[in-house]
Amino acid sequence: MNDLNLAVIGNSSFGALIDRVGRIVWSCMPRFDGDPVFCALLDGTTANEPTGFYAIEIEDFDRAEQRYISNTAVLVTTLHDRSGSAVEITDFAPRFKQHDRFYRPVMIVRRLRPIAGRPRIRVRVRPMGDYGAGKPELTHGSNHIRYVMSRQTLRLTTDAPLSFVLEEVAFVLEDGYDLILGPDEIFARSIGEAAAEFQHKTVEYWREWVRYLSIPFEWQDAVIRAAITLKLCNFEETGAIIAAMTTSIPEAADSGRNWDYRFCWPRDAYFVVQALNKLGASRTMEEYLHFISNLIATARDGHLQPVYGILTEMRLTEREIATLPGYRGMGPVRIGNQACEHIQNDVYGSVVMATTQMFFDARLAQPGTAHLFERLEALGEQAARLYDLPDAGLWEFRSFARVHTFSSVMCWAACDRLARIAVRLGMPSHAKRWRDKADEMHARICAEAWNAAENTFVADFGGRDVDASLLLLHELGFLAADDPRFLGTVAAVEKRLRRGDFMLRYDSPDDFGKPRNAFTVCTFWYIDALAAIGRRDEARALFETLLARRNHIGLLSEDIDPETGELWGNFPQTYSLVGLITSATRLSKSWSEAI
Repeated sequence: MNDLNLAVIGNSSFGALIDRVGRIVWSCMPRFDGDPVFCALLDGTTANEPTGFYAIEIEDFDRAEQRYISNTAVLVTTLHDRSGSAVEITDFAPRFKQHDRFYRPVMIVRRLRPIAGRPRIRVRVRPMGDYGAGKPELTHGSNHIRYVMSRQTLRLTTDAPLSFVLEEVAFVLEDGYDLILGPDEIFARSIGEAAAEFQHKTVEYWREWVRYLSIPFEWQDAVIRAAITLKLCNFEETGAIIAAMTTSIPEAADSGRNWDYRFCWPRDAYFVVQALNKLGASRTMEEYLHFISNLIATARDGHLQPVYGILTEMRLTEREIATLPGYRGMGPVRIGNQACEHIQNDVYGSVVMATTQMFFDARLAQPGTAHLFERLEALGEQAARLYDLPDAGLWEFRSFARVHTFSSVMCWAACDRLARIAVRLGMPSHAKRWRDKADEMHARICAEAWNAAENTFVADFGGRDVDASLLLLHELGFLAADDPRFLGTVAAVEKRLRRGDFMLRYDSPDDFGKPRNAFTVCTFWYIDALAAIGRRDEARALFETLLARRNHIGLLSEDIDPETGELWGNFPQTYSLVGLITSATRLSKSWSEAI
């Protein structure tokens, strides 16, 4: 079984990953970047049973089925035994409107119902603290168990027989039971009624949210699932958007490419905001703008980092921990991310582009203002100053710096969008100044990053290698789709980086050798480029192939093994799901064509 055959529940405060048999194997509480109280995902190779999980098991197990309730983040897992009995587990994190605000507690609700025969089940709740190092102390009352850990205390409140839960004793499930795991607070109402109400309201919330999405005619289920998952990766309290919910899932087997992705990269967040905007879900952009405003307010001399904590923390000290062996034993497990110390100049374009729609979208309650434009101009000045200077690039090289073409183009994009915004605001002198800067930068990039001998733009000024980010030159507005230079670049990238049906991000050695697995979003970028240059049938066929590589519940991680199709890398990966939405929107038949 693919270990990344995982489903996701959450509520834009925190999330949890659940395997195919209904076992919660990863959940950080009380936030995405918190201590993983369920950490079995990174402790799966010891001879003994892994630590840090929450399981509902059926005796004499035969098979399992899993699905989401349509158009929601509410998961249903059905476990069957060999005698024909079955139990249904409904998992969700409550999220709904209450008292003119969103109720999104750090709470996991699990509802157990016998649906065939007399299933005999066992409830096993084994949270851990301090990244698998700290076993909690247990206390209990008549209907609850308290798990006391060094950093927090969780309370499980249930109407199931408590002694059976405490001792992990199997029992016959004749009636439905509910289990509510959350903060150490007294639950002063009927457990069953509360669980039922929470489920009903959460289902209604998600269906209402989906109802207002502007989805393409084709691949609707795939797009809806991707959109919901992107929303789950939004830390709504601050507006931050995390890259993934996990840390240290390696990009390839035994590669050492194990990173902590539970933070906000403005680059990734821009693409998430862009994808959700395509679907009409603009609220996430407005929330993200609040996050960006805080970043700009604390930026020293206009300097932005490539990654921040979800509370806008600047220091994300990277360290290895020894208390968890890692995914399939493939350590190290890292927390924090050294990229916060990197120079990655594309960040200025990411921030400006993420906010550009604020100035053009009449639906928004808080449109862009001249004051916001003034703050963005400071970022534009940085972009114009840094566009032709070396940096670590979007691939975050750790041991060398170059003038990366993608970073330069993103800096150009910052100035280009500022010129357009100035026109929109009726500020002609500002528009001319930014257009002049953008044109000057465009000419310099074309001179330095175009390799005439190879007939392609290259990954860095004066270089010969290509990388997959060059496929975005049209998407970013830098080149027209029919520009011979873009056609040559697409041809060069596919020749050098395509592996079967998948695309590498680059094939030159880095700090860890040559990449082996395909970077999933790069294949989507390739699909979009093919569609843009008129190779639409090829693009559709490749898109269908990539859709087939999603896991059983319709989700994607960061990387794919091009030989086996196995998913690798942190999960669920927002970049990959953005690629799915963007490609589906571009390739789908229109509603008028299809109906």
